[in-house]
Formats: sequence, structure tokens, C-alpha cells
Amino acid sequence: MRYEEFTIEGRNAVLEAFRAKKTIDKLFVLDGCQDGPIRSITREARKQDTIINYVSKERLNQLSETGNHQGVIAYAAAYEYADIEDMFRLAEEKGEAPFIFFLDGIEDPHNLGAIIRTANLVGAHGVVIPKRRAVGLTATVAKTSAGALHYTPVAKVTNLANTMEELKKKGMWFVCADMGGETMYNLNLTGPIGMVVGNEGEGVSRLVKETCDMVASIPMKGDIDSLNASVATGVLAYEILRQRLSK
Repeated sequence: MRYEEFTIEGRNAVLEAFRAKKTIDKLFVLDGCQDGPIRSITREARKQDTIINYVSKERLNQLSETGNHQGVIAYAAAYEYADIEDMFRLAEEKGEAPFIFFLDGIEDPHNLGAIIRTANLVGAHGVVIPKRRAVGLTATVAKTSAGALHYTPVAKVTNLANTMEELKKKGMWFVCADMGGETMYNLNLTGPIGMVVGNEGEGVSRLVKETCDMVASIPMKGDIDSLNASVATGVLAYEILRQRLSK
């Protein structure tokens, strides 16, 4: 299947996209422009909780594919986002304890696509990503997932730590991957669990890590001390799957 990531340019086109309820990942607006049409667009964007980036004319010109952006460009997702409740329903339908990936700032679309593919293969019920400082469901992500996006819901949330706190009230536990944690083989990773993985450079952010119940480290014996984000996700996810299958 061919996935398309839409770049929408021009005031009328962007406004109509919002009113048609298209999934807009990001909105770029000319900094300082506050005329009537722009105010209408930003008002619609806020209704949908879309990230708004105020940028220079030079930046808009770089992003533009048509050369006629009129001070506004929108990036529409290649795939629809789900709700976290969809993931709980999926787990319930399968008669399984919820198993959900939480990704803290994954910025590489190939990594995100590979992680979504891994989520499907280990039987996870969904993937949660933050709205800011993270890649969305671009065409590259969809392609790299190798079809997993058809089966694995992806939700986008404003605040990862707050979302995790809310889900704790529903009985979920959270484990994050971090070099300073307990060896993953020594942890009980069964039951309703959220697995948290950080971005490619900085790892899991402080607040998100503090929200986790457990910190798991992946044993390593080589000469370098870190794994690619998607590889680390796969290693920890398969340990969770192993423990779930051996219950």
C-alpha cells in the first residue's frame, strides 16, 4: 500500500483541512502574522490541539513545495491516530492484560516505524507518542512499519507523564529502559504494563523516568555502551513477551 503524507499550503486550503477534520500533525505560521484568516486557522488548530510553530518567512520558504504558502503550511499525518481507550478495548477483546509502548521523544521516522512493527510482533496493544519533540505518523513511518499500522493503534498525547499517571489509576505499571536500572531479567514484567523507551540521544526524560515504577537495564558486553532506540525497544519488549508467555 502507498502511504502519502500531505503538505497543505495556502490559507484557504489549510483552513478547509482543519474544518474537514483532517489529522494535522504540525502547523507552521509566519511569525508576527495575525490577520483575520490566520487567526481563523490558529483558532481551528487550537480546537484540535495541533502544535503551532511560528517561524520566519525564510523557514516557510524552505518548507514550501509550491512557493505559494501565503504564510501558512500544515503537515497532515499519513495515518489516523487512535485513542488509548482503543488499546484497552483491543486488550480486552483478546483477553489479555494491556501491554502498551510509550515512546519519549523518538525523532527518527525509521526508528518509529520499526518500533511500531516490533509492537505488533510482540503482541502489544498500542503505541503512545508525545505531540511535541517527536516524529508523527509520516509516510516514512508508515512504510517502515511494514503494514503494522493497520493493526497496531498509535495515540498522540500532550503530556506523557500525566498520561502515565492517569493510567496507573487503571492498574498499569510502567517500566523504562535505562542503563542505570536493574537488569531486566531480575524484574517481574508481567501484568498490565507500559514499556517506556527514550529518544535516540538523551534517553528517557527525568520526569517520565520518575513516573515509572521500574527501571530496566539491558545487559551488554561489547565495547560500546548503547543500543539504537528501536533495537533497545525490541530487546526489552521480547523479555516482556517471554515473561507473559511463561506465566
